[in-house]
This record gives sequence, C-alpha cells and structure tokens, in this order.
Amino acid sequence: MAYSYGGGAFLIPYLTALMTVGIPLLILEFGIGHERVGSAPLACYRIRRNWEWLGWWAVTFVMFGICLYYTVIISWCLNFFCLSLNFGWGDDPNGFFFHKFLSMSSGPSEIGEIRTPIFIGVIIVWFINWLIIYRGVQKGVELANKIFMPLLFLLTALLVFWSITLDGAMAGIRAYLTPDFTKLLTPKVWIDAFSQIFFTLSLGFGIMIAYASYLPPKADITRNSVLTGLINSGYSLFAGFAVFSVLGFMATSQQQPLSKVVSQSIGLAFVVYPKAVSLMPGGSFFGAIFFLCLVVAGLSSSISIVEAFTSAIIDKFRLGRKQVVTAVCVMGFVGSIIFTTQAGIHWLDIVDHFLTHYGLVVVGVLECILVGWLFRLEILRKHINKISSIRLGTWWNGIIRYFVPLVLGTILIGDLYRELKEPYGGYTWTSLILIGRDWTLLTLVAAFWITSRPWKTDHSNPGRQES
Repeated sequence: MAYSYGGGAFLIPYLTALMTVGIPLLILEFGIGHERVGSAPLACYRIRRNWEWLGWWAVTFVMFGICLYYTVIISWCLNFFCLSLNFGWGDDPNGFFFHKFLSMSSGPSEIGEIRTPIFIGVIIVWFINWLIIYRGVQKGVELANKIFMPLLFLLTALLVFWSITLDGAMAGIRAYLTPDFTKLLTPKVWIDAFSQIFFTLSLGFGIMIAYASYLPPKADITRNSVLTGLINSGYSLFAGFAVFSVLGFMATSQQQPLSKVVSQSIGLAFVVYPKAVSLMPGGSFFGAIFFLCLVVAGLSSSISIVEAFTSAIIDKFRLGRKQVVTAVCVMGFVGSIIFTTQAGIHWLDIVDHFLTHYGLVVVGVLECILVGWLFRLEILRKHINKISSIRLGTWWNGIIRYFVPLVLGTILIGDLYRELKEPYGGYTWTSLILIGRDWTLLTLVAAFWITSRPWKTDHSNPGRQES
C-alpha cells in the first residue's frame, strides 16, 4: 500500500488514521474490557443487555472468518520457510507459487483438490494454537508472547540492518520515503489507510476487550493504549525499510526500474521476496529469517483471536477451558480446509474483503453508538482517568460520539459505492454474494443464536463500575 499510494505520502493518511481513530478506539476497547471485566459479549451485555449480540458477532466473524484463512497464510509462510533453505521455488517463483504451490483454479466456483503441503501446514498451525491456548492465559498465551514478541523484533531488526547494506538499497528506501502528494487526492488511499489501522490494531475483533479484562485493577489504560498503537505502527514502519531495501536491491541487480519489480500484497511476500533472496549472498538464510518472521507474527495474531472467542464461550457457558479450546480449534481447523483447496486464494480474497471492509467497520461504528449514546460515557471516562496517567477530556467523548462514527460511516459508504459500481476483484456477483455477503451474514445469525442461549455464569456484576 505504501508503494501504491505514493510512498512517504501514505504515511500521512496512515498516521492520521492512527491518531484520530486508532488510538481513541483502542482506549475505548481497553476501557470497556477493564471496567466491565469480561470478554466482548459479556462486556456488551453489562453495558446494555440487548446488545450482547454485538460482542458475539465481533468474536464470531473474526474466529470463524479471519482466523480460518489467516492460519492458511501462516501455513504458506511455514512452507516457504522450509523452501527457502534450498530455494525450492526454483527459477520462476511466480509460476511456482501460483501454478505449482497453490495450483490456483480459474475461479471460486472451481474448488479443485486440497493442496497437501498447505493442508499439512494448517494442521501444524492449529496444533500450535491449541497447545498454547490450552495451557491457559499465564502459562500459555502470556508465556508465548514473552517469547514471540522479542524474537519477532530481533529477527526483523536483523532483516532491516542486513537489507540496508545491499547494493541498491537506498533506491528502494527513497521510493519508500519520497512522498507523491497527488495520491492523497484519491479517496481510496484514505479508506485503505483507515481499514489498515483497524486490522493492524485488531479493532472490532473483540481481542482488546478480552485482554483488557485480564489487566490488574490499577492498569494505566491510556498509556497502554498510546504505547500499543505507537509501537505497533512504529514496528510496521521499521519493517518497511527491509521490504523496500530488498526491492531496491532487486531493481539494481536486474537493472530495471523499481516499478518493474514491485508486486502488491501476496505477490510481494511469495513471489518478489523469494526471487530476491535467490539473487543475494547468503539468501537462503535471509529468506528463512523473513518467513520465520511472518510465521511468528501470524501465530501471535491467531492465538489472540482464538483466545478472544474462547474467553467469551467460557464466560457464557461456564465450560472448562481445555474442552472449549479443543472444540474451537477442531472446528477452526475444519473451517480452514476450504482455503487449502485450489480455489482457496479466491475464497480468501473475497471473505477477507467483506469481513475487514464491512464487518470490522460496522462493529466499530456500533461500538461507538453503544458506548457513546446508549451508555453513560462519563462512567467509562471517569474510570479510565482514575487509573491513567494521561487524562481524557471531554474531547474524547466527542471523538467517540461524532468523529469516529462519521469517519467509519464515510468509509463504509465509499466501499459500498465502489462495490455497486464495479464488482470487487473482477469476481461475479454470484461469488461475492454467496461467499462474501452470506459468510458475513451467517456469522451474524450465529451471534444472535448464541445470544439467545441463557447465561450459565454470574453476569450481573458490572465489575469495576465507577457509578
């Protein structure tokens, strides 16, 4: 996105989105989870009983939507980690990835066969998810992140400092940092920047609400929110130097302009990078580190998604953690299988588009309505200020009540307009409706069904309410 949207100029909408929507909503979700002491559905129930479904919808479409295809992408990375050791993609990474590894079909309706290497990788990924979450929050999730996060940063730092020494790296970095301000006139740039902030901060996932409920009573909510937002985005910007340095190296080594070697999205990681590491000295080691980075980053995210849904089920039905984790991971694995087929990449593209561009944004708007208009926002602000070093003024109320819903509503309308004008990705309307729209609606139906089930736990206590 940074390259497509004007290099350094993209940082303007990206950082604007972080400061105006990302961090304020992060404070909101941390505050909800900490003050209401519960997972997303329980917290929503304690705010307004007939809005419990909102919490369930968030954790359901993230668990049985985003996480299903996310684990498949981690499987790709795991496979490419192994392939990088001996350049198993050969002389044509593009042909290898799309035609041999994915064996991509002509469209989403042509399911084809299950791709065995991807399927085996998915088994491994779901087993790791199960093993870590099965051990609980402290001995599993917390311990894993204490290992994963420093490891991820060290590996990324190694990639960055190695890549900037490559011949031609500065050409890539110039492309990364040199702004093309004309791109800022395109509405899609701003829409995608805000969507990216939503996804990268896990807003609307129900994850941050669940994690905040585990924090100690005196946790510094605003400081944690600001640090989480800035460190997360700072890491992304830092990692970008490795990406663009390698692109600059490729352009120089092949004596081509940068625009000829740049590929977007999936092609960048699984086509351009494999080709680059084949050209550079010590490339197999560089490639192994790169794909190991993606595996670690992916696992840390999938673990948090499964934990958010697991904690919600435990809150609702008073079931044992180990039984819930096992059942959820088995169902998740079965649901992932469709994305391991020859049509998997088409299904992944459609489901990802609908859930991230519509599901997450709608949840964000409804969160603001629920807390900003149907709940005494002052209760939450008072609670946050009581334990935080950075005090929130009435300006935060205005952001939550007016600004964030306005921005997200504009993004939603813009996406719908583009969708109706031209079907997304060149897919047929039938594919978009049956796969994208209906998948999203099915998770909403599931949310209402779970909401209709009686609570098996004590849910009446509003927790740390400061009324």
